[in-house]
Amino acid sequence: MDKIQALELKLDSLLQQCQQLAADNRALREQEGQWQRERQRLIKNNEVARSRVETMINRLKGLGQENG
Repeated sequence: MDKIQALELKLDSLLQQCQQLAADNRALREQEGQWQRERQRLIKNNEVARSRVETMINRLKGLGQENG
């Protein structure tokens, strides 16, 4: 009977570990999704900033040509 009880304890432990790993996996996948969304937001903001800087540069070049 001791061997059966030991096996049951090991099985319970493995099941608990499996449940914990599944919960950790879900949490990590959610975190990954958040980072992906943040990355996309930052890329978009970077593109907007780049476009604004290019527009300013072109305006400055235009002013330089008018005065030159």
